[in-house]
Amino acid sequence: MSKNSITATSLSFSWPDGTPVFRDLTFTAGPGRTGLVAPNGAGKSTLLKLVAGELAPTAGAVVVDGVLGYLPQSLPLTADLTAAEVLGIAPVVRALAAIESGDASEEHFAAVGGDWDVEERARAELDRLGLGDVALDRRLGTLSGGQVVSLGLAAQLLRRPDVLLLDEPTNNLDRDARRRLETVVGDWRGCLLLVSHDRSLLDRVDRVAELSPGQLRLHGGDFSSYEAAKQASREVAEKNLRNAEQELKREKREMQQARERAARRASTGARAGADIPRIAQGNLKRWAQASAGRAEDQHAQRVDAARTRLDEADRAAREDPVIALSLPGTEVPAGRTVFHGQRLRVAVGGRELFAGAGVDLVVRGPERIALTGANGTGKSTLLRLVAGLQDPDSGVMSRPGGRVAHLSQRLDLLDLDRGTAENLRSSAPGLADSEVMHLLARFLFRGDRAHLPVGVLSGGERLRATLLCVLCAEPAPQLLLLDEPTNNLDLVSVEQLTSALNAYRGAFVVVSHDDRFLAGIGVRRWLRLEGGELAEGGAPA
Repeated sequence: MSKNSITATSLSFSWPDGTPVFRDLTFTAGPGRTGLVAPNGAGKSTLLKLVAGELAPTAGAVVVDGVLGYLPQSLPLTADLTAAEVLGIAPVVRALAAIESGDASEEHFAAVGGDWDVEERARAELDRLGLGDVALDRRLGTLSGGQVVSLGLAAQLLRRPDVLLLDEPTNNLDRDARRRLETVVGDWRGCLLLVSHDRSLLDRVDRVAELSPGQLRLHGGDFSSYEAAKQASREVAEKNLRNAEQELKREKREMQQARERAARRASTGARAGADIPRIAQGNLKRWAQASAGRAEDQHAQRVDAARTRLDEADRAAREDPVIALSLPGTEVPAGRTVFHGQRLRVAVGGRELFAGAGVDLVVRGPERIALTGANGTGKSTLLRLVAGLQDPDSGVMSRPGGRVAHLSQRLDLLDLDRGTAENLRSSAPGLADSEVMHLLARFLFRGDRAHLPVGVLSGGERLRATLLCVLCAEPAPQLLLLDEPTNNLDLVSVEQLTSALNAYRGAFVVVSHDDRFLAGIGVRRWLRLEGGELAEGGAPA
């Protein structure tokens, strides 16, 4: 086994209800950067948890050679934690402070060990990730989602790992933070296993690993090379499918023609055999029947073989399942005000988010608005104000345009102990059972998957479940507030969400740092929150 590597041998994992995730998976990820891709729900996050030791395999084993660092998709952190506690250096910092104040107790020196420069190293990592203004005693509750992700990454880098696991590390990151993350990934020299839907980040890897239920296939090169190879394979598969369809038609036609020829020979033989002795007639009849039977069997085998090749070609050409996402048929007339806020002010942890007299925001008609700005400027807080989930410290708001639907980046709207089906019925009690099952299927929740507790779903599945319940709740929303809606979605589902938003006729405000996504959803108005002020503009260059 190579140094700085991950090796899985005959690895299998199933959920407690017996639902399998993968079986008999064997692979090695050695030094270098590996991007792990698969549709949502295929088991990418589960595989990383198995490597990290957070889950135990049903069968087989995983061995990690080297010090392990792991940044999960959802950080299990509370708002009261300090930055030093997240970084894992709080005891050392306290001990250093005590020693500097003159306390020479042996326990303080034991706590420090060899980490006399831990504060300098921590500050260097924070600066590297754009968190230079975050004090070590600052509470997490005062940080944005993107800042928390960057802090979690800094904590892992401080450990100086040989093997690093990153699960959707671009979630909630602003553009500058994404560029810093790309630099970290590009400079990585150990073993890196990366789960991401960010194309730019995936183009920094050395190889792409495609996860399927029975195997993990490695493709040399970055994500663009992988996509090009997949497209070439898809074109070959589609050509093979067309050929197989034609072959099956041809074999069926030849079998029918053979039957018709046999029937004609039998008819001709019957007329010609009138003058032949009866014994000879019987022999000729049996010979003809045997010959026709052999021909029929041969043609049937050829048809079966052609049908098998067609099935194989069809499976090879079939795309991964994607959500069929359609939004409620909301129509908001031009000029109708759906939200009006004036002089909105909010303080978080004693820090004023919005400068001066506060911010003003008016949303009218079917506007398509992108809200941009760096991590920590208050974008999510502003959306919560618009949604009515948080009261401003001062200012006035009105929502004369009907229901407002809010998709939080924290995905905290659903009951984690209930299944997607139960959550949907709570959100839309007027839906008939047939409509519920239809919507669940369109969002790829079929069979037992629709009843699994939301808390055990993957990040992408949980986002799909939340999207379903938010968008299909009653009554239909006049205004959608989407906070980082592409977090955890696979690339195909992002395209489906883009298509659905383009068909939506209500108003929406989207917070996203995904320029490709914003370019695809027809944004017409750009707002930027910077320095506590909300101003028009902010479209990417």
